[in-house]
Amino acid sequence: MSSSHAEKDLDNTNCSRGVWLVKIPKYMKDKWVECPGDVGKLRINKAPGKVPTVTFKSAENLMDSKTPREHKFILHSVKEQTLGVFSHTVSSGSSDAVVPETEKLFMEGQVIQKFECQPVVDTYYLNQKREAVKKAAQPCRQSMFISRPVTVYRPIAAHKHTIEVEERKKAEGKKARDDKDKVMEMLFAAFEKHQYYNIKDLQKITRQPITYLKEILNEVCDYNVKNPHRNMWELKPEYRHYKADEVEAADDPNSD
Repeated sequence: MSSSHAEKDLDNTNCSRGVWLVKIPKYMKDKWVECPGDVGKLRINKAPGKVPTVTFKSAENLMDSKTPREHKFILHSVKEQTLGVFSHTVSSGSSDAVVPETEKLFMEGQVIQKFECQPVVDTYYLNQKREAVKKAAQPCRQSMFISRPVTVYRPIAAHKHTIEVEERKKAEGKKARDDKDKVMEMLFAAFEKHQYYNIKDLQKITRQPITYLKEILNEVCDYNVKNPHRNMWELKPEYRHYKADEVEAADDPNSD
């Protein structure tokens, strides 16, 4: 088994001892952590026929003028709960690492009383609430005068995607205009394979600027605006089957 889930022996010598479980405010916990000695005195007042009252008074050197000193314990029932208190200690091994660290678990007792520690409404308590209200009323953001402009955020001039596109364009190089006759030859050769093309396919075939290519297409091609070949280009009737026309003209002796 892993070390975090390994089985360990439990010392239950004090399992029959009764202990109190007390919920204290956060400001008391912070003060108790800083205090090396006693944190205060607990007083139990017993009266015949009444439930004993429990009060706690913090040490004078522990609290300031804005922290409550007197607290009362509010009793809660634990009849339907079974609670226990456990402690965990780790003993360091030898410096030469021959003896490893050992962990021990102890059961300190069973919870027999459950309390909630609440401050008594007095001058110290009112001072604390007054400070809490002032602190909550302070705005999280404040306006202040500055002597010169401060640039906290600088927009990105060139994003990663834009840089990649520009580098790809530079690698491909600027498309130069070829001779018009050469471009027309490529177009006629393409239209021998298919009757209809869109502008993107023709641009890939000829590798010409789109504006220059459209000028040539307007001379030799028709642009379809109706289905079923909408947005497609095809040769004009006078340019269709131009190779067959050249053969017929070559066979005619009266031709020029």
